[in-house]
Amino acid sequence: MRPELVQKVERLKDAFRQKRRVLVALSGGVDSTLLQEIAHLALGFEDAIAVTAKSETLTPEEFQNVCDLAHARGWNHHVIEYSELEIPNYAENPVNRCYFCKRELFGRLRELAERWGCSAVVEGTNADDRGDYRPGMKAANETGTWAPLLEYGWTKSDIRDAARALGLPTWDKPSGACLSSRVPYGMPITREKLEQIALAEKVLKKLGFSQVRVRHHGTIARIEILPEEMPRLFSENLAGQIADEFRRIGFVYTTVDLLGYRTGSLNAVLSVDGEARPSSSA
Repeated sequence: MRPELVQKVERLKDAFRQKRRVLVALSGGVDSTLLQEIAHLALGFEDAIAVTAKSETLTPEEFQNVCDLAHARGWNHHVIEYSELEIPNYAENPVNRCYFCKRELFGRLRELAERWGCSAVVEGTNADDRGDYRPGMKAANETGTWAPLLEYGWTKSDIRDAARALGLPTWDKPSGACLSSRVPYGMPITREKLEQIALAEKVLKKLGFSQVRVRHHGTIARIEILPEEMPRLFSENLAGQIADEFRRIGFVYTTVDLLGYRTGSLNAVLSVDGEARPSSSA
C-alpha cells in the first residue's frame, strides 16, 4: 500500500475509534466492505456492527455474497428485511426515488443504532460520488448518517487500492446499484420487472461480460456493457443467443446501447435541477 494511502487508512481508523461504536450500512460493494473492514480493525467485533438490508431490489446472489463475505471476515453482521416496493412513493419511480429508499433505510438503521448504543450510522458515499444526481445523499444528511470516505476525500481509486491491500475480494468488484435503477423514471417499478432484470443480467454475466446493466423499457431490454467488450456480442455470435434468452424472460426486443455502460445513464433525462426533461422523441 502506498504511503499516502496508509496514512488515509490510519486516519480513518482513528476516526472510527473516536466514534467508539458504529453501525455500517453494508451493501456488499467495495465502498461499504472497506468501511466495515476498517471499522472492524479499529473497534473489534462488538463495536463494529454491519447491517445489510434484504429486499426485492437486491438479487439473491448478491445477498448471499455479502453474507458469505461477512462470515469469512469474522464481522458482526446482521440482516433486516422489508419490502422497498411498499415504501410510500417508491414504486411510482419519481426522479427522487432514491431519496425515499434511503430515507427508509437510514431511518431503520438509526433506530437500530440507538438501540445498540452506536454513535453513528456509517454509509459509503465517496469523493467521486459528488458529480452525479444522488437524491439519496439528501436522505443521508437528514438522518444524520456519517460518510467518512467523503469527509476524508477518498476516491474510488483509493478505495479499490486499499481494499486490495487489505485482502478484500470486493476490491475489483464492478460498481453496483439496486435493480430499480434499471427502470426509467416515471415507469412504475414492479416485482415482475425486477425479476426480469435480474434474470437478464444473470444471462450476460454467465457469458462472461464483466460490467452489465439491462435497462427495462417495457417490452425492450437495453443492454449496457463495457465498450471494449461489445465486439464479443457479434464476433462470437452471442447476439442471437442473448435475444432468445431475453425473449424467454419476457422482452420482445433486445437492443445494445452504443455508448456502453456508464454510471447513472438513466439520469440523462434529468436537467441540472433534478427535474425530468420531456423526451425529444417517442
